[in-house]
Amino acid sequence: MPGLFARPDALLLDTGADGELLTARVRALLSLLVLSLPLLAALDGDGREVAIGLGAAVVINASAQLWLALARRRVHWLPLATATHDVSVTSLVLLMLARDDPAAGLNSMVVWCFYAVAIVLTALRNDVRLALYTGALAIGQYMLLWWLITAKAPGDALPASYAYGVVSAGTLAQRLVLLGIITAITAVVVRRIQQLITAAGHDVLTGLPNRAWLLQHLPRDAADARASGRSLSVALLDLDGFRRINEAGGHPAGDRALRHFAAGLSALLGEGEHAARIGGQEFVLLLRSPIGSAWERLDRHRRVLAEQAFQPGRGRDGVTLRFSAGLAAWPQDGADTSALLGTADRRLKQAKRDGGDRVWARDC
Repeated sequence: MPGLFARPDALLLDTGADGELLTARVRALLSLLVLSLPLLAALDGDGREVAIGLGAAVVINASAQLWLALARRRVHWLPLATATHDVSVTSLVLLMLARDDPAAGLNSMVVWCFYAVAIVLTALRNDVRLALYTGALAIGQYMLLWWLITAKAPGDALPASYAYGVVSAGTLAQRLVLLGIITAITAVVVRRIQQLITAAGHDVLTGLPNRAWLLQHLPRDAADARASGRSLSVALLDLDGFRRINEAGGHPAGDRALRHFAAGLSALLGEGEHAARIGGQEFVLLLRSPIGSAWERLDRHRRVLAEQAFQPGRGRDGVTLRFSAGLAAWPQDGADTSALLGTADRRLKQAKRDGGDRVWARDC
């Protein structure tokens, strides 16, 4: 699991992008409901406040449609921009209210609650950093608003009005604490969502990504390879004679063998490369190298692995782990996930038919 302030991995970013689209749709719906607030306030409110509320509601609805259009295009900077917008519009409305009634700018609970709405909306984006940023921005802007409004008050007097009461330092402190609590709860919720998504995409035994993660990540790797001009090779590996290890030492020995094998594959990887366990004793490698270089790396690893006896348990004889593998190159051997894995699987089966303990990178 990445650290609290680490950039989310590709799977989390993908679900976060979907969350941004959901957020944009929710914002568009909520913006329509916001139109009703100044109309309700008109029943017993100040005409100028109603005008400010209607103007803000129109701006919010217009910007909501813009964010929705950008969310459909999956613009990468959109979460930061929308979070900043949501908080800043709230502060701007409070500042406008404060022009005629300074107390309204700090004590208007209806408008202040939109700080909380902006923070809570970040829970749909799967990025703890965004939740913390939005909470800090809301706290900072509200403190700045306090300073701007109270600095104009004559002497030591604090703003007060019949409709909004007396502004007090205690009230400010309470609302800042509430914003901090809302931010903390939202960050914890996002962190928990991240953990669940990560767990759903990883194998419990080895800690490697699983089939679901691979099927979502492989198209991204192919797109990156297309954009950067890099090579991409896919290797499908299967441990030879794994049933004998289970029969001789039981499932605990088999589990230790799988973890040992997975650790070796992880050590083989370079930057931007990945290993995944897709079931049983089958593994997949995504290698950023031409198929010839990938074959050399895998065959070298196969020979090294065969020379190092694995200890399946205390007091047991060492076991030699061997594997067979099939390689496929993108896009020569397949332009999509299904074709690439199909080619690698066909070559893996050929390696098995030829006696195993070998790597095939071409069709016979």
